[in-house]
Amino acid sequence: MAPRTLTGYGPTVSPVRRCSRTACSQPAVFTLTYVYADSTAVLGPLATYAEPHCYDLCAEHAERLTAPRGWEVVRLPTDGAPPSTDDLEALANAVREAARPAPGGGEPVGQGVEVGRRGHLRVLRSAQPQRDR
Repeated sequence: MAPRTLTGYGPTVSPVRRCSRTACSQPAVFTLTYVYADSTAVLGPLATYAEPHCYDLCAEHAERLTAPRGWEVVRLPTDGAPPSTDDLEALANAVREAARPAPGGGEPVGQGVEVGRRGHLRVLRSAQPQRDR
């Protein structure tokens, strides 16, 4: 069976980033960046986005990585653990808090007085509260 195509232009593209080494089809798990000013090669966890000046490497190629003579290889610690439930709960609470209306309530929708218009934009002034007589 032939691979499915997207709009008939060729095979689908895998969402998994692959190792940058030629002929390696393993999934990338590390990102290699060169700091030319310091003659340093930095190997760390897989970057969130693929960058043109970085190289994604599989575990095997990252382990066998060597740098040119006179260069230093810095291997950043990689914590392969997913975010803890405390981290996820704190993020969810922050999102809930941001979605809450401000205390004291804001101006009710539709209670402004139009004082100007330019195209589809309107300038509104708050309506004076009606006082009971």
